[in-house]
Amino acid sequence: MRYDLAIMLQDELNLQLLSKLCSGEGLSINLSYLSRKLRRHRNTIRERVRELIKYKVIDRPVYPFLALFKERPLLIAVYADLPDNEKVRTWLKEDANIFAAFRIREGEYNMMLFELHENLQTYHTWRETIVKDGKIPGRSQRIPSTALYLSNMLMEKYRPNAPIELIKQNYQEKKVTILNGYPIDDLSLSILSCLTNGEGISVNENILAKDLGVHRRTVNDRIQKMCDAEIIWKPLCRFPSFFVPPNFILVFSLVEIRKHSEEFLKDVSSDPHVSLAYRISEGRYNLLLFEAHLNLEDYLRWESFYNSKYPECFGSIKNTYLSPNLTISIDQQKVSLGVISEKLYNARESGLYDMVPSKTYLQKRKRSKRQR
Repeated sequence: MRYDLAIMLQDELNLQLLSKLCSGEGLSINLSYLSRKLRRHRNTIRERVRELIKYKVIDRPVYPFLALFKERPLLIAVYADLPDNEKVRTWLKEDANIFAAFRIREGEYNMMLFELHENLQTYHTWRETIVKDGKIPGRSQRIPSTALYLSNMLMEKYRPNAPIELIKQNYQEKKVTILNGYPIDDLSLSILSCLTNGEGISVNENILAKDLGVHRRTVNDRIQKMCDAEIIWKPLCRFPSFFVPPNFILVFSLVEIRKHSEEFLKDVSSDPHVSLAYRISEGRYNLLLFEAHLNLEDYLRWESFYNSKYPECFGSIKNTYLSPNLTISIDQQKVSLGVISEKLYNARESGLYDMVPSKTYLQKRKRSKRQR
């Protein structure tokens, strides 16, 4: 069955439910499932899960908002010269258009931002507003930014959880035994693999139904339809740094592919080093990769492997190395929730969906019946 995405994202109840799902409300880790699957005591599983979250190896489960890339099809990577002060850092963490921000040393620039926008017009309007509101200095007080404009419609790969396989490989080779200060073992690695792949996550539809003032079956049906329409994906746990696991570096790589482009892309689709891949047209570069590597030596081995497999495949490569220690902000759900909030506001303002009963309305109606 085909669903009209635009109509589904104008429905107030859908949007209220989406806001909760993408915030992780009503979601929990199913300890009993993991206990059965991994054949370990439930209390042991509970303790390992608590530690993985406490040490920020993974975040709590959420529903990924896949429709984000259709609602915000413009990805902009910005090399910027901005004051590194509390005011700017607060803005970077709170602005609903900024997905991630890093400190860098790239020529004249000291920061790199990843932003999601609806189109070029909304992007330029946003830029003018943040300068006018004093959130960043005007162009006369800083070096003008350099921006790369990328289309989410040209995304070739989207698998932020792909590097879990790198953790497994490096653990077996005894190169990774600690993540964010947490000593990992076979069991914690198995739990981590399950949760990042969406196994062992439970949805409490009763809580969601009660909060929204609707029947449990309504919540179940709405979630299923939104999954079928690819508005959301199955719930899972993500790495706090989104692109890469803890202790790994992110390599933002602009690549010129001269030969074997389709063969190379096929390899990239299953390569655990690559979490995101885009077709681009930026000067001589025609491919953009977001890569996870344990260190610089690991990246050089990776590049050497493909150079050997596909001779003369690579032309120019421009890399920006983004260390976890230089992260200012990465918020995987902030932009999603900003889009949902904006749509919810528009739906309420339009007055088209007042027929959806609110929780308060249903409670008042129930009290009124009791009084009668």
